Amino acid sequence: MEREERPDEDCKKPIIEYPCRWIYKIIGSDSRELEKITKEIVRGRDYTIAPSNISKTGRYHSLTLEVLVDDEGCRIEIYDTLRNHPAVKMVL
Repeated sequence: MEREERPDEDCKKPIIEYPCRWIYKIIGSDSRELEKITKEIVRGRDYTIAPSNISKTGRYHSLTLEVLVDDEGCRIEIYDTLRNHPAVKMVL
């Protein structure tokens, strides 16, 4: 028996239970600067920061940030603040 798929089924948001630990991958060209601004952004929260990867050419560095977020607004605010910082090239 095949399962009938509804068009709106794929558009549903995942259910996230808060508070939870959320992981961001932060990419930029200066790892020290990335770590500095990341610490400023998540100051006062429970977090860990760890170096992740360096591009083959050494031009880009990434950090892994794991932080306790209280709700969706908090999670999005951290993402937006990181993404809009000039030292950050990309946030995943």
